[in-house]
Amino acid sequence: MTKIISKEELEYQKKYAEKVRLILNGLSSERGEALRFSVVTYGCQQNEADSERLAGMLSDMGYEKTDDVKEADLILVNTCAVREHAEVRALSVTGQYKHLKEKKPSLMIGVCGCMVSQEHRLDDIKFKYPYVDFAFGTSYLWQLPSIIYARLTKKKRLFMLDAEDEGNIAEDLPVMRECSYRAWLSVMYGCNNYCTYCVVPHVRGRERSRTKEDIIKEAKELIADGVKDITLLGQNVNSYGKTLYPDYGFAELLSDINAIDGDFTLRFMTSHPKDATKKLIDTMARCEKCAPQLHLPLQSGSDRILKRMNRRYTLESYKELVSYAREKIPGVVLTSDIIVGFPGETEEDFDLTMQALSDIKYDMVYSFIYSKRKNTPAAEYEDQVPDDIKGERFRRMLDLQNGIGQKINETYLNKTVRVLCDGISKTDADMLAGRTDGGKNVCFSGKAEEGEYVNVKITEARPFVLIGEIM
Repeated sequence: MTKIISKEELEYQKKYAEKVRLILNGLSSERGEALRFSVVTYGCQQNEADSERLAGMLSDMGYEKTDDVKEADLILVNTCAVREHAEVRALSVTGQYKHLKEKKPSLMIGVCGCMVSQEHRLDDIKFKYPYVDFAFGTSYLWQLPSIIYARLTKKKRLFMLDAEDEGNIAEDLPVMRECSYRAWLSVMYGCNNYCTYCVVPHVRGRERSRTKEDIIKEAKELIADGVKDITLLGQNVNSYGKTLYPDYGFAELLSDINAIDGDFTLRFMTSHPKDATKKLIDTMARCEKCAPQLHLPLQSGSDRILKRMNRRYTLESYKELVSYAREKIPGVVLTSDIIVGFPGETEEDFDLTMQALSDIKYDMVYSFIYSKRKNTPAAEYEDQVPDDIKGERFRRMLDLQNGIGQKINETYLNKTVRVLCDGISKTDADMLAGRTDGGKNVCFSGKAEEGEYVNVKITEARPFVLIGEIM
């Protein structure tokens, strides 16, 4: 059931935020400096967007941000549940904070997000991590001020579990953005697709869309603040509006945001192939601010496996959509997700996936080894693929895709592309880094400021990055 959080309920949280601020003012006066917080994020772009709202609320409460958890008085771990590896990493890093709390007993540690929206993981935190002060699922995010206040005053550990299919929409939460010129903009939450391998509908609830008025209002505010790159977020953006409007969907929303005055690039993810339409492609082609970039998860090249995954499209229908996109949007950057080793995947099924990669030729593929997820149908399938076979197939697929990506990137050699600069490269301090309008990663030499558009001539191509110099 979807709940729209009322203005009265949000005002109630603001009052708690003010109460926390008064408590923190007293503590800050005692020690002569402000209390600090650190939000540690795992998972998808929606988690990153959630963390920016968590940070905004903590700032409103009087905390100051630090990127060093050793300096923090409050650590909040925002978790992911899509794969076991993400859960293990979040639990591992939470375990490491035990030593920080031993040195600073006043340190508060909280865990939130998708992982703790699962009852068994919430119990793990509660009973195996006694130094964790509170944990809450995704539907409680907007109640962070009252959660912090309760922990500060009652000294009782708090653990809140989302109800099955529970979901809400809370507008006008404060936001502390990580970047001044790139921004996430959520258009909807949750998922109704129930792919047999995925826990998202269980941990983020059913599909629910924000109103077009609230989205367009936020987009205008971002553009007025100087944001140049906006990514619209939804588990399946092509389902946008189905719970709200009879004749207004994601294509119409794209058109309306594109019509806002300003110099900005508009992109989106994720687009489910069963709902992606020619109308969407036509809208992308017509909207000059829409990035020539399409992320369209295939997951498998075998129709048998796709049916077992409950994906509800075929390889043929998928290829038809890709061909249409390339016809209407010349030079479109196409990326995808692939799962290797799904239960029951035979060598023949895997060969079909490899053939699909060879035929479609993605710019980049985000590939994953299948990971069992509790409470999903696929976890109960008896024909699980052995780990050694999954690993061997995964390596073969990476080798194939790296070669494809290399050849595509070589077509950029000696061409000049527009790049939005992100500052110094994380892998080479002598280079700058940024992304093209199509989302290609670029490392380049020269001088430029963060958030500045520059023209870069490509001099070298690698599978995952283009190398160049500012013209």
